[in-house]
Amino acid sequence: MKPKHNIMKISSKTLWAKAYSMSELLVVLCIIGILILLVLPNQTSVIAQAKAIEAQSMLNHLYGLQKSHFYRFSKYSNDLEALGFEHAPTINEGGQAIYRIEIIEASVNSFKARAVSLSDFDGDGNFNTWEIDQNKLLVESVKD
Repeated sequence: MKPKHNIMKISSKTLWAKAYSMSELLVVLCIIGILILLVLPNQTSVIAQAKAIEAQSMLNHLYGLQKSHFYRFSKYSNDLEALGFEHAPTINEGGQAIYRIEIIEASVNSFKARAVSLSDFDGDGNFNTWEIDQNKLLVESVKD
């Protein structure tokens, strides 16, 4: 028995493939855009919390250096170089550090250091600020 071959004749009519229309695609893209806009504001707090870990870890490191300096010299220092603290290049200097570290005050019995964000995470004009003291009390003084 001979096999049958399916031969399709093409007529002068144009063949259309099944697909979505342009308006259907635009409606779907608009819906996706709206959903993204609803989700993004909720993610900014998560991003700010993740970036705040940098400030917390640098201030904890500075606390350790201050304690070591205190045990050696019986006083706290207000000089980052004297402590051996090397600040990573900030985003303003072409680096990746988001926070600027500074020692606000240092005396014989106490010190206070601050980490100030160089960028406004949520665009409200407030820059995230963390502080630490001689008791290792780490406080977020300005929330962003």
